[in-house]
Amino acid sequence: MKLFNGKAVANKILKELKEAIIKEKKSPKLAIILVGDDEASKLYVKLKKSIGKKIGIDVDEHRFSAQAKEDGITAYIKRLNEDTDVSGIIVQMPLPAIFNTDKIIEAISPAKDVDGFHKENRKLLEKGTQGIVPVLPATVLSALEVALKSSQENKKILALVNSETFGQTLKLVLAKEGFNIDYLVRNTCVVFGAEKEIKEADVLISVCGCSKMIKGEMIKDGAILIDAGVTRYHDGKIMGDVDEVSVAGKASFLTPVPGGLGPLTVALLLRNVYLAFKKR
Repeated sequence: MKLFNGKAVANKILKELKEAIIKEKKSPKLAIILVGDDEASKLYVKLKKSIGKKIGIDVDEHRFSAQAKEDGITAYIKRLNEDTDVSGIIVQMPLPAIFNTDKIIEAISPAKDVDGFHKENRKLLEKGTQGIVPVLPATVLSALEVALKSSQENKKILALVNSETFGQTLKLVLAKEGFNIDYLVRNTCVVFGAEKEIKEADVLISVCGCSKMIKGEMIKDGAILIDAGVTRYHDGKIMGDVDEVSVAGKASFLTPVPGGLGPLTVALLLRNVYLAFKKR
């Protein structure tokens, strides 16, 4: 089973970004909105700041308590929209349950929405217009291109996702590059009712956040597995949707967790920041 080296792909992107940014007169800037005290979110923000610093992108962290007023957060984001020094804005997920995630994301200017979550950017995708490509679907696409190279004909590609919106977005991003997929929304961490589709898939993409949900006996021989699901435990351990041990003798390709799509996700986010900076 071949393992996808996300760090190597990410390092190539970061090297190209660093070389491009050196030639600029000023540095791009990413503003990260962090709400609450989720330890995993703090670690992700710290990682983005560290990598951004290495390549010349300033990453500013804007913290709010879990008791902050939602209107106060959206008003703050709108001020960042008007700040000409800020190239891109993201809201670090997940938000505490009391907040309306869509409302907070919609406060971001579409031109600065470097995660690609804003509804206006999704509309551009639907129209086939070039806009900001959502980061996670772009990461999945990069892994697919490595796994399939030029042989994607007659491949049955199935995605297991945890929301209809993400499923539609993933389908749109991949379709633009010639990858036709089906997706199933899984609201719980079980595959009951989807066993047949999973077994028939040549390529299985999982973005559910359900630790070790995909077992070796569920997949077909030689299946390509794109694991974009992450579960972080209190002891700091990170697990993916795929049970790597049980699929090792059956799958032909796997994006491991950690070390697979994670590094690439950060690199593509920072590339979106640079692209937004250039457009402005």
